[in-house]
Amino acid sequence: MASGRAPRLADAAEIAAEQGLTPARINGLHNERAKNADGVPFPASIGARGRARLWDHAEVTDWFAHRKTAEPRPTPPSFDPGKLLNAAEASRFLGYKNSNQVTTYVRDHPGYFAKPDVVEEQGTEENPYHRRLWRAQTLLDWQASRPGRGRRATANRPSPLPDVSADGDPNELLGASQAAALLGFKNLNSFSSSLAQGNLPLLKETDGVAENAGRQTGRRRWTRRRILEQAAQRKR
Repeated sequence: MASGRAPRLADAAEIAAEQGLTPARINGLHNERAKNADGVPFPASIGARGRARLWDHAEVTDWFAHRKTAEPRPTPPSFDPGKLLNAAEASRFLGYKNSNQVTTYVRDHPGYFAKPDVVEEQGTEENPYHRRLWRAQTLLDWQASRPGRGRRATANRPSPLPDVSADGDPNELLGASQAAALLGFKNLNSFSSSLAQGNLPLLKETDGVAENAGRQTGRRRWTRRRILEQAAQRKR
């Protein structure tokens, strides 16, 4: 029997804040429904609050998830993980057209965006202000597990990485989560992002794939030796 619970509704402003777009772009996606995401239309609005359209929040979130899987947001081909970026540079690094997007997140949505790695006190005693800076890797970690994705956030929360010892057979084949742990990443998503960006060149070549491993069959594998060599290179 279908649940009678009403869906959570969201307007263009709320959806835009979650997806890093503008309210005008959300309304534009609605108006261009027949052209969206390889023929998969943007969800139709199901009501209005005053003159603002309202959408089923879960349907819109699922649509964006499908779109980002089919058309991944481009990110820089290479970067220095430790490079410090100000708010405008962080906005461009994350692919936002609006260079003030990160500033908007910090100002209007406290706790939503990643905490800055460095806060510099600038200005004068009469007119002080803070200059916030984020490391590139901090931004990618946030992008990989960003909050505000409705019911998918809990389902897609990154799993903890396994405990993996650097000691052991150097020729043992290890999977992505084990490699991420040995390389010091916080989660598998941040490892995958860094690998895709070409920042782990020694892992571009694999040493094998998983066989007869159920759902893991066909997954990439690297030797412990190769992973540790990459870890040593990252520390230089």
